[in-house]
Amino acid sequence: MKKILATFLVLIVFSTNLCADEKAVAEYLETIKDYSPKLRQFMEAMPKGADLHNHLVGAVYAETFLDWAAEDGLCVDLSVPALRDPQSESCDSLGWISAEAARTDNVRRRSVINALSVRSFVPYAGWSGHNQFFVTFERMASRPDRLGDMIAAVSDRSARQNIQYLELMQTPVLAELIGMLAGVELSGDTAKDYQTLMAGPFGDALPRMIKASNEQRRGAFAEVDQLLKCGSAAALPGCDLEVRLIHQVVREFSPAVVFAQIILGWELMAENDGPVALNLVAPEDGYLALRDYTDHMQMIDYLYQSKGARNVTLHAGELTLGLVRPKQLRFHIGEAIELGHAKRIGHGIAISYEDDSTDLLKKMAEENIMVEINLTSNDVILGIKGSDHPMALYREYGVPMALSTDDEGVSRIDLTHEYMRAVTDQNLSYHDLKRMSLNGIRHAFLPDDEKELLWQDLMRAFEVFERTIIR
Repeated sequence: MKKILATFLVLIVFSTNLCADEKAVAEYLETIKDYSPKLRQFMEAMPKGADLHNHLVGAVYAETFLDWAAEDGLCVDLSVPALRDPQSESCDSLGWISAEAARTDNVRRRSVINALSVRSFVPYAGWSGHNQFFVTFERMASRPDRLGDMIAAVSDRSARQNIQYLELMQTPVLAELIGMLAGVELSGDTAKDYQTLMAGPFGDALPRMIKASNEQRRGAFAEVDQLLKCGSAAALPGCDLEVRLIHQVVREFSPAVVFAQIILGWELMAENDGPVALNLVAPEDGYLALRDYTDHMQMIDYLYQSKGARNVTLHAGELTLGLVRPKQLRFHIGEAIELGHAKRIGHGIAISYEDDSTDLLKKMAEENIMVEINLTSNDVILGIKGSDHPMALYREYGVPMALSTDDEGVSRIDLTHEYMRAVTDQNLSYHDLKRMSLNGIRHAFLPDDEKELLWQDLMRAFEVFERTIIR
């Protein structure tokens, strides 16, 4: 009995010390939050759990793409500017210059970097942050095929900011699907359309596509280990980061191409080492994204009900009044949850415009459906920041949230920056930030045993941080 009591007292003292440390750190943050250099130091050292909403291509900085393009013999079309693949011709013969020439000329290099990102961008009449942000992906269309390099670059950057876990969105074999399904019309009856696709060239090619996607993914991660020198004395920080892929479906294509991408993703997610979830991407205000939104949710619902449950996180409500018509603000988040079976919502900016938004917020809180918050992205693309952002509304209803980067290379940011912005733009406290960091691990798409290990690592990291950051 004495032994048990002694142990209990030790636990109380330990817990009290932790609470005291957390309180002191919270008070310290209040004293530095208006001084950006100190705030940066603090936030970079702070454990940040996970980045759960991160598009791999958009996470790579333009300079890196330009370096790889130069190494791989690609070109730059300065009239855009954009990266271009000359195929078998020379850059000069096509009226372009080599990527090597572009990166070694400071004026041209700056022009390319600005074109592939929002660096130096100022909105002007007829061209918004939304336009600039999304056009960068068209300008990267001929980027080098560097899956392993991209994962390594983003992983190491994340690990150096004390992030424990990373989910990266990536799209496999899209070009082949576009060519294969050109002209294929679907009926709108999801069960019938599934049979149509599986009975045609796509169904025949699916086993090969699964095999090729698995080989590409596994080869890329093996390459990451080599690039980061994992297992050696010179191992880089990225080796310690847990990284998983999310199957990214580009929704601004015909219904056949979108459904085929979803079917492929459903199969790949069944693999033990496959993608951990599925997401639909591309501007939510695009013509096809708006026209086919409910159809896309029904495609997911059909597979979820007939082929087995999978993890789903969806871009939903990345819209504002004025960007689209009011009627298109009323149902996207609700349908993503009800039909799309989303366990997490990306952005969720239009929540207050949803039909029965109060009931929807309560449902999200009760069912523990998390919102992936992307502050800089929301500002650049939608012009939403400060009190216009619904973060406070989600907090009021107890909806879980975690900070993420969206496209950190395009936006020229990192997750540390987003934590800083949460303080300066949203007036979040240290306790709020810590909760969001913990939410990142809580809502990770991982088996419970793996999540538990990450949780323990994160709690130990916070213990060290809170004990040492102001010493």
